[in-house]
Amino acid sequence: MSEQVSAEEIEEMRESFQKIDVDGNGYICASELGDLFHEVGTPLPGYQIRELLQKLDRDQDSHISFEEFTAVFQELKDDRATSGFRKALNKKEGIVAIGGTSEISSEGTQHSISEQERFAFANYINASLEKDPDCKHVLPINPNTSDLFKAVADGIVLCKLINMSVPDTIDERTINKKKLTAFTTQENLNLALNSASAIGCQVVNIGAQDLKEGKPHLVLGLLWQIIKIGLFANIDLSRNEAMSALLEEGESLEEMMKLNPEELLLRWANFHLKGVGMSLSNFSGDIKDSKAYYYLLDQIAPDGSKEDVPRVQIDTSGLYEQDLRKRAESMLTEADHLGCRQFVTATDVVTGNAKLNMAFIATLFNKHPALTKPENQEWNLESESREERTFRNWMNSLGVSPYVHHLFYGDLQDAMVILQLYEKSKVPVDWNSRVNHPPFKGVGGGHLKKMENCSYCVELGKEKAGFSLVGIGGQDLYDGNPTLTLALVWQLMRRYTLNLLENLGDGEVAGDDLIVSWVNKTLAEAGKTSSIKSFKDKEISTSLPVLDLIDAIQPRSVNFELVKKDNFTDEDKLDNAKYAISMSRKIGAKVYALPEDLVEVNPKMVMTMFACLMGRGMKRA
Repeated sequence: MSEQVSAEEIEEMRESFQKIDVDGNGYICASELGDLFHEVGTPLPGYQIRELLQKLDRDQDSHISFEEFTAVFQELKDDRATSGFRKALNKKEGIVAIGGTSEISSEGTQHSISEQERFAFANYINASLEKDPDCKHVLPINPNTSDLFKAVADGIVLCKLINMSVPDTIDERTINKKKLTAFTTQENLNLALNSASAIGCQVVNIGAQDLKEGKPHLVLGLLWQIIKIGLFANIDLSRNEAMSALLEEGESLEEMMKLNPEELLLRWANFHLKGVGMSLSNFSGDIKDSKAYYYLLDQIAPDGSKEDVPRVQIDTSGLYEQDLRKRAESMLTEADHLGCRQFVTATDVVTGNAKLNMAFIATLFNKHPALTKPENQEWNLESESREERTFRNWMNSLGVSPYVHHLFYGDLQDAMVILQLYEKSKVPVDWNSRVNHPPFKGVGGGHLKKMENCSYCVELGKEKAGFSLVGIGGQDLYDGNPTLTLALVWQLMRRYTLNLLENLGDGEVAGDDLIVSWVNKTLAEAGKTSSIKSFKDKEISTSLPVLDLIDAIQPRSVNFELVKKDNFTDEDKLDNAKYAISMSRKIGAKVYALPEDLVEVNPKMVMTMFACLMGRGMKRA
């Protein structure tokens, strides 16, 4: 399919699929297709809906997965029903069709952008960065115009938003803030894109020039990814013990960990709505009348029992307003009393904009969770390790599907993500005859089919990739064995990183020795005094070899007045490492290593960092 469908079209298909899949369960059903056509004023008779489903539903399970959707995309391009489907998408309220906005799509592809998202993100940025002196030149952004797309063009706002979502990702000292030129703007955008990738955003099809030109669908897509990561940061059982209050009868913490943030957010809302006999199953249709929102606000509003947190009285009289838009507006006035009037307008509520309403509910959770950890609750969950987080962010930045929230609680259990990583690491995968595709049916939720996929992953590693997988079997991947799963994932990441160095050098196979040799040669040729013996060299803990190498690759890029050079304390080393990581990304190296990896001299991540810098340096040559 990759030979027939461009990356741009795949992105469009994914956007379209998500627009239809309003309940977020990963599948399209007849009712969701029918509701969409009805909402946009072009209802289709039941038989036409069934005909369209029959075309898409190749395994006849009455559900359409994204894989099925993409598999028949080509043959449906000229189909009359598909034409109507595309027309309906573009007529959906708040959606504007724009002409091709990239090199690939310049031949006529159209992308749909949401005016509602543009409005919401502009207001969010205004509220979040209004006091930041570095953003005064673009704030406030007029949400009713296309100013948002111009505001991100110099990279400063993007860098600030990334640090809001994941604090300390970018060293502020590396952001170019004054007297910007085309070159320094390019550096800011490199820094923003590579840092976004490092926190798990997919930026594969986005370049600095796209952001500089303010291409709407790419800007909105990137902003949503950055904002969503920040919104969901604390909707995680391993980081927030109070969420154990949401455990259902007979459910274990481990079972609850398998829920993704969207599912946890719904459970949280239903936890508070239970007392009034209400529940939500989605972020769209179920909230259109604002009733659930009124009751939720009333339940989570501070009651004055906590010191320094005054009581907030929610006025629910707006429930009796018959006009749904006026009712929604009254509800949002009450949300404002909680400091939570973000992301949605009254129109977004009554039209059921799933994405923005999910963001609104996430804001309510983050500011007023109103949860207390049950007494005598045994807590045996370990927080995600730094290594796990790095691997997870690397996977997500490559655009694997589904999105990986946890490495060891089911997200890798069917091996579909690992198989995608093999393919991205240039290991051929036999998708047709060796891979079992979701949805998995049968005993134990398709246990045997998932196990077959896991065993195939081990087979690929041993026979095609040359990995060292002694003592690792398919059962280990299926069970989520942390040590053995990480052993495979690390080798995949290493192979992917070394692929960046293909065709470089004098025909030598890229490996540790070649990288170390290149680093030392580059440092020497630039007149630097530092060098490294291996990726375990203790000198790396100072970050001086890394900073010297960055300056050798891009002369005069490092401000050595900001670098500590001797008598290092642990704080000095960390300070240097933060600067080195951000500078690497700023000059164009897609680095996933963290400052702590340099300070502790983690050989694995140190290797990936020097390999990425080598790839950047060889491009210069």
